[in-house]
Amino acid sequence: MKKEIIKKHPLAIRWFHWVNFPVLGIMIWSGLLIYWANDVYRIGFGDTTLIKFFPKSFYDTFKINGRLSEGMAYHFLFMWLFFLNGIAYVLYTIFSGEWRDLVPIKGSFKRSWQVLLHDLHIRKTAPPITGKYNDAQRIAYTAIIVMGIGSILTGLAIYKPVQLEWLCWIFGGYKMARIIHFILTIGYVLFFLVHIAQVIRAGWNNFRAMITGFEVKKIKEETVAEEPKK
Repeated sequence: MKKEIIKKHPLAIRWFHWVNFPVLGIMIWSGLLIYWANDVYRIGFGDTTLIKFFPKSFYDTFKINGRLSEGMAYHFLFMWLFFLNGIAYVLYTIFSGEWRDLVPIKGSFKRSWQVLLHDLHIRKTAPPITGKYNDAQRIAYTAIIVMGIGSILTGLAIYKPVQLEWLCWIFGGYKMARIIHFILTIGYVLFFLVHIAQVIRAGWNNFRAMITGFEVKKIKEETVAEEPKK
């Protein structure tokens, strides 16, 4: 069994990835510190609450209480790094042509279900990979870019609702912009959990590729039959 080293991720993509990972984590954490001051969201009907974001025990356990000003300071500082890193990433993928491996193509939504069934061990054979990523990854990575744009715009709308009244209006007003911002944050958390689980499932070779830019692929050696002696 031969091993071949294959180039997978350019240096720029790896930098954007590893910068964004902790920055987005800080944005989510500082957002929780801000949300504590007005934690109105819940899932339920009428006076009945099925799920509340978040119970008092959650705030007490992670010592979130009374840290509003700290949360705002971190949130507004790292917001710019999140924004600049995101803009640089999008521009790079456009001008380098990397976007071709990221955006969904014809049949991606149909084949993504096949990827899900394979990951759940319901389907035995994996669907073919078109480019660097499978179709489920294409959809997820494109969605995370759209979510990032949505977070920046809704964040600006609730940060400056008077100065950016037109932006607030686009999202249906201050309350709706805040709801969308919150839902997007929950989406990031879910993406994190699934992404980390998939990385663990894929193994060290996949993780190494995002650090070094290369992955090792095993190739079966072809056996050549000897010609009969004359």
